[in-house]
Amino acid sequence: MIISESTLRTFTQNIFLAMGCSDEHAQLAADVLIRSDMRGIDSHGVARLSGYVRLWEKKRINPTPNITIVHETPTTATVDGDAGLGLVVAPYAMKIAIEKAKTYGSGWVAVRNSNHFGISGYHALMAVEQDMIGYAMTNASPLVAPTFSNERMLGTNPMCYAFPAGNYPPVVVDMATSAAANGKLEIAQRAGKPVPEGWIQDGEGNFTTDPHALKKGGSLLPLGSDREHGSHKGFGLSATVDILSAVLSGANYGPWVPPFVSFLEPPTDPVGLGIGHFLGAMRVDGFRPVDEFKSHMDNWISRFKSANKIDPGQGVIIPGEPELEAEKERIISGIPLVDAVVTDLNELADRFGLERIQ
Repeated sequence: MIISESTLRTFTQNIFLAMGCSDEHAQLAADVLIRSDMRGIDSHGVARLSGYVRLWEKKRINPTPNITIVHETPTTATVDGDAGLGLVVAPYAMKIAIEKAKTYGSGWVAVRNSNHFGISGYHALMAVEQDMIGYAMTNASPLVAPTFSNERMLGTNPMCYAFPAGNYPPVVVDMATSAAANGKLEIAQRAGKPVPEGWIQDGEGNFTTDPHALKKGGSLLPLGSDREHGSHKGFGLSATVDILSAVLSGANYGPWVPPFVSFLEPPTDPVGLGIGHFLGAMRVDGFRPVDEFKSHMDNWISRFKSANKIDPGQGVIIPGEPELEAEKERIISGIPLVDAVVTDLNELADRFGLERIQ
């Protein structure tokens, strides 16, 4: 089913309002999810909406958080999200990082006591709009086993780096540090299709293509899949996200991170508060004039796009290009939703007495 952006945005805002969020927070939370769908990252758009509602019903999400700075220096801060929506807490923290960067050249904010914050790219791009380089990362529910293990210890732990350009769109490196994001498994489950080998292992540590393997005791694999293909590097990147997001902020880390799914209870022996994020902004003109940087970014992009092709029909894809192309198309054609997501959304509509998606 194809749904217009405006229809889906209004629907999503109304769900957050029904949860008790303020108008401002409902609009912001909806914007994060809709931007994900518009950019073609369907795994983190409205398909996640029912997950937030279920956590709210379990009283694990506070719809009216008192977000506060609990520690601060001129260039750094630690924010407590008061168990609020990560979709709201993370932009709040990024605004602090940007304001610090405006004064001191860079700003860095660690966040504790938050929840799932959507796509990292949304938050990193907030800095790009201010001619800054943006950083955003978060830890997540433990679904990934470290190299040489079959125990879930880390989340998919995404990280994003966003760089402004001149005539070209920003370069946006937005990725999970696991071989695949959990949302990719959910898409495969809805479609009834296997996943590529190297994404996931069963409970014994063997490769499997079963998208339901996590429910059977399996685990996602780090970026690189196995030691021979560099999984120790993916493990290292994931560890970096976990430490910056949680050990630094006072959030839960490693296997103590509370699960996104509501049917699993958080660990009974937490080492911190909620989920953690880490956000940063750096002024480009802290290093060189903005126009010079953007000119050379354009040159960088142009040169990479002109690299020799292995296949004449496939050139180098600059990070962020696929999302931009998806957004251009969906502005015109609307947002495609698979039947399972439509059913999910309509169940929410019935739950809150709202008009169904049609």
